[in-house]
Amino acid sequence: QLQLVESGGGLVQAGGSLRLSCTASGRTFSNYVMGWFLQAPGKEREFVAAISRAGGSIYYPDSVKGRFTISRDNAKNTVYLQMNSLKPEDSAVYYCAADSLGTIATMIRVSEPDYWGQGTQVTVSS
Repeated sequence: QLQLVESGGGLVQAGGSLRLSCTASGRTFSNYVMGWFLQAPGKEREFVAAISRAGGSIYYPDSVKGRFTISRDNAKNTVYLQMNSLKPEDSAVYYCAADSLGTIATMIRVSEPDYWGQGTQVTVSS
């Protein structure tokens, strides 16, 4: 089993920044494509970002492109999500996810990841 633990969420004003972290344990971290998803109350879970196993390829939806940056440090078993220019509509629980067999393109499917973290709340006030 791969365990994923997110941290870094909190309350921030619109226009502000947060950096989320997700630390993995239990399996070889570099074997997994990593991603971030968000889920707002009453809504479906949505893809936010994905990064390839070595970190050389990254994929974002248009909604966060230019504002969010995903990165990973395989030596620290950690994936990050730097979120800038935050908007109230970015408020959600953010989940870290890991996929052993897929690619950054297949990570966009909520059904794709093998493992999920417990989530961290991000609240952006207007």
